[in-house]
Amino acid sequence: MSDKQVITIVLIDDQAIVRAAFKSLLERSPNFKVVGDAGDARAGAAVVEKLKPDVVILDITMPGMSGIDAVAPLKKVSPGTRVLMASQHEGTKFVQQALQAGADGYLSKDSEPEELTFAIESVCRGDSYLSPKVAGGIMARAVRGDAPVSSDSTMLSGLTAREREVFQLIAVGKANKEVASMLGLSLGTVKKHRENLQRKLDCHSAAELARLAIREGLLSI
Repeated sequence: MSDKQVITIVLIDDQAIVRAAFKSLLERSPNFKVVGDAGDARAGAAVVEKLKPDVVILDITMPGMSGIDAVAPLKKVSPGTRVLMASQHEGTKFVQQALQAGADGYLSKDSEPEELTFAIESVCRGDSYLSPKVAGGIMARAVRGDAPVSSDSTMLSGLTAREREVFQLIAVGKANKEVASMLGLSLGTVKKHRENLQRKLDCHSAAELARLAIREGLLSI
């Protein structure tokens, strides 16, 4: 990447104030240009497909499709785009899941502004990037001799991407008809997904699903 080349960026985060803060921060530098943004992963994928940015800055906890589940669709519609996760979750589980999904970097939202710049430039060069805040946790586990976090350690690992979408929408209180409309599915298909979720997760009400989603970090309180 030439030093004078402007890096184009799309922001995907469900909090408008966070997107505005990132944009304000990034556009202080002539090397960065925020060309688009979205408040959820599905809308974000459409923006990325249209604009083909150099980098996507992607949150994890969003309604509908989580950021982790969004990585593969984003890479599919724009293979040349690098994906930098930016999340308040600093746990090893989230870092591992994000990297396994194909993310190019993982940045803690609690990082200093200068680190955001460094992370973007790193992934643009083709390097991976891990925020010291999250890398420290991984290193600590290694020093203690802990086993790597297995994908089996989360109850959601056995769900398909579609089941995870349905799960999150039900967890935020959406009725079956609303889920069907939002995801373009038949009511019968949604009901079947809901039955499968209840069986796989041993959750038998929307409240139980919401509690599980919060515990797994896919919904914020």
